[in-house]
Amino acid sequence: MTGKKLPSFKKSAPLPPRKVTKPPGPAPPPAPPAPEPDYAALNLQPPANQQFLLDIFSDAFAHVLFADGFPALLQELKQTLFNRDFAAAFGREDFLEAYAARWSPTRALGYVAVFLSIRAHLKKLVDAPPAKDAAATSNAPATRGTLRMVCIGGCAAEHLAFAAYVQSQALAGRLTLVDSGPWSSINALLETKITAPPTLSPYASAAARASNRALLDDADQLALTHTQQDVLALDAPALAAVVGDRPVVVTLMFTLNELYTRGGIANTTKLLKNLGEVLAHGSLVLVVDSPGSYSETALGKEKKRYPMQWLLDHTLLETTEKQGYSWDKLESDESVWFRLPDVLNYPIPLENMRYQLHLYRLEKSP
Repeated sequence: MTGKKLPSFKKSAPLPPRKVTKPPGPAPPPAPPAPEPDYAALNLQPPANQQFLLDIFSDAFAHVLFADGFPALLQELKQTLFNRDFAAAFGREDFLEAYAARWSPTRALGYVAVFLSIRAHLKKLVDAPPAKDAAATSNAPATRGTLRMVCIGGCAAEHLAFAAYVQSQALAGRLTLVDSGPWSSINALLETKITAPPTLSPYASAAARASNRALLDDADQLALTHTQQDVLALDAPALAAVVGDRPVVVTLMFTLNELYTRGGIANTTKLLKNLGEVLAHGSLVLVVDSPGSYSETALGKEKKRYPMQWLLDHTLLETTEKQGYSWDKLESDESVWFRLPDVLNYPIPLENMRYQLHLYRLEKSP
């Protein structure tokens, strides 16, 4: 008996498990925003304040930054600085304008950070505000303590930085800029810009117009004196007339190495010793300059190179009792970086700033 062939069946694949869709739950809460950095602890201005200073520079030097000949002028100035021909670089007014537009913005922001980093020492030099007149009305503006600063080699960067610092600390300032270059017209321009609100675009929003303000509360908050003199040519009495008889901060910011290079070690050493003679007890000397081998000076027939910091310490710290004064070194750092936040805007690219810092305090016996 022949049976029928049974059909063959392929084994089917198992069915996939059925997806069970859960009803949507509540959305997870958004991540909290990153905490705002403690700018005071970092010795920095908030980016908005830094941008405000950059806006002052771009407004003051728009005629330079947007001129057709600016790139060629800047290249000529760079070559002059590379050749270390400082007399030529800082002797022409068009060079000074280009320098102020190109390098002073970063320097100004960096100098504010420097001042904030040593503010504990600066506070000790602030004159107490005058006693309030009993007859004055309660609506009279509050009086401020006064901080005095003398900037050797000072220019646009020191001017804006000191203005920003006294404003941030609710102080009045007395600033003397001493430089051999013809900075007077630039100083006058910046004085105007820091006491008047910045020029706004015709398309600025109502909110921007409402918040537009000057850097300083009033023109009397900062008194500026510009002395166009070669500081190495000043004898002790002339230097005393410049620094005054009150405790003061004397700055040499990216200047001391230039003095060693241009004027020689003997003349620069004499200047530093004269400062010890004429400054009031408690005065500060602040030196900021390029770090490392960028700040070295050749000495002697063999042109042996010495670090600027070594020459500075040798002059200030190795004093004798016969001189009647001594220097204490309060702060020292061989390399510090000041970095610009990415959010800042300026018509041309700006670089970060690296520097060394040294701070000294003068002690004199009564």
